[in-house]
Amino acid sequence: MKTGGELIVEALKANGVRRVSCVPGESYLAVLDALYDTDIEVLVCRQEGGAAMMADAWGRLTGEPGICMVTRGPGAMNASAGLHIARQDSIPMILFIGQVQRDAREREAFQEIEYRRAFTEIAKWVGEIDDPARIPEFVTRAFAVATSGRPGPVVLTLPEDMLTQKTEAVSAKPYQPVESHPGPAQLKALEDLLAKSERPIAILGGTRWSEEAVRQFQSFAERFDLPVGCSFRRQMLFDHLHPNYAGDVGIGINPSLAKEIREADLVLMIGGRFSEMPSSGYTLLEVPYPQQTLVHVYPDPGELGRVYRPDLAIAASPADFAAALEALTPAQPRRQSERTARMHQAYLTWSTPPETGPGDVQMGPIMRYIEANTAKDTIFANGAGNYATWLHRFHRFQQFNTQAAPTSGSMGYGLPAAVAAKQLFPEREVICFAGDGCFMMHGQEFATAVRYNLPIITLVINNGIYGTIRMHQERDYPGRVSSTDLTNPDFAAFARAYGGHGELVEKTEEFAGAFERARQSGKPSIIEIRLDPEAITPTRTLSQIRNG
Repeated sequence: MKTGGELIVEALKANGVRRVSCVPGESYLAVLDALYDTDIEVLVCRQEGGAAMMADAWGRLTGEPGICMVTRGPGAMNASAGLHIARQDSIPMILFIGQVQRDAREREAFQEIEYRRAFTEIAKWVGEIDDPARIPEFVTRAFAVATSGRPGPVVLTLPEDMLTQKTEAVSAKPYQPVESHPGPAQLKALEDLLAKSERPIAILGGTRWSEEAVRQFQSFAERFDLPVGCSFRRQMLFDHLHPNYAGDVGIGINPSLAKEIREADLVLMIGGRFSEMPSSGYTLLEVPYPQQTLVHVYPDPGELGRVYRPDLAIAASPADFAAALEALTPAQPRRQSERTARMHQAYLTWSTPPETGPGDVQMGPIMRYIEANTAKDTIFANGAGNYATWLHRFHRFQQFNTQAAPTSGSMGYGLPAAVAAKQLFPEREVICFAGDGCFMMHGQEFATAVRYNLPIITLVINNGIYGTIRMHQERDYPGRVSSTDLTNPDFAAFARAYGGHGELVEKTEEFAGAFERARQSGKPSIIEIRLDPEAITPTRTLSQIRNG
């Protein structure tokens, strides 16, 4: 006879769970008590949104469901921000929510919410476990749903009294990942399309990749002289210094790359949905019938043809598809064409940081320093804001699993993601980019980094405004500034107050020393970079935007 809480933990262990993030609550104390006797690591966070984002980051960097536990009502709604990120990014994640006791449901009991109505839009499945004997069934199903087809978040709610009830139950068995494979006829059709194509391009995105799949696809691109772009915030899927790399296909795309995609005669889209941001508002490919021949490879058949009608649809995970590509060889050996070389050179030019800009701090030289003084396996995390352009455009990713950033454009993601990444890969350096507005969304998770001795380095790029919104405001309502100015704390003092290391950079030349001192401190660190608000983008100032 075991309690529901004990059965939840047994099912987690059976499915290979090594860590959970949480904010504790009385509604699931029985689960916390059962975790006490296991080797599952528990990261106690300061707000449920940060805890959910940490679980998302674990799922993003491992391909296995990240696990988050929160209490009912306010706790669950705080966590919904991370749930939405996982949904739009196709990240496997399971959110366990403590629920009111069974005999109080439908009475608007204390903190009661009906989660099926609340979360069905942003979760793949929302279930509530009424009978503790069914816990092994529900939990293993949650793992299978979160990882199969298009991965995504699952919500399981746990009535408080169910967790303390004792029962007999079968032992949980681990879930089996479901893979989808390309068929021989589809591979032959792809081979024929490539043979006829004169201006092909591949665009990589989504999840369910692996280091081996990235290597296999790189080899395929070399054999077929295929230029390769990476979708928005999935840049680590192809080595940026490889001669076949053409650039990132996202917000602020290189105009020359956008032109190449529009003029391509074959687009091979693998793993991604090519939603609004990477498609430049659905303009790079026309909806629903692209002018280019479109081959769309995606693990969920329900997404194939949902927005774009492909000429060849292949239901397969990127990892399985990349493995199958090893059997394909062009009819005659190909060398790198002038077109592929031109596209790579255009990327190198586009990703070279500018030398100067307004103010005493220049982000271009700072980015060059970071590029020259970090290892290939450094993990970069960020949230949303104009500051992220400096990372996305000017950092040249060279290795798989070095990027944690939300395609949903959610502010506040970078710091929790960096905490999760450092906990997962303690031997690797982890750098978080955040704006002043972005950082303050989940800045309290810096306390989590300090508590668990996770020496991340956070760059807070402080321009005193909600930069992206201010940029749009100056463009659309010039001279009518409202609601976008910020009053900020001393971020270096903030870090020290939490027990970390703090630095302030007010001139470009101060950055190198501040970065090395942060690195040598062995503590979670914040480097506040005071950036002139005029430096709103790498190429345009606020005044230029205001004046058209």
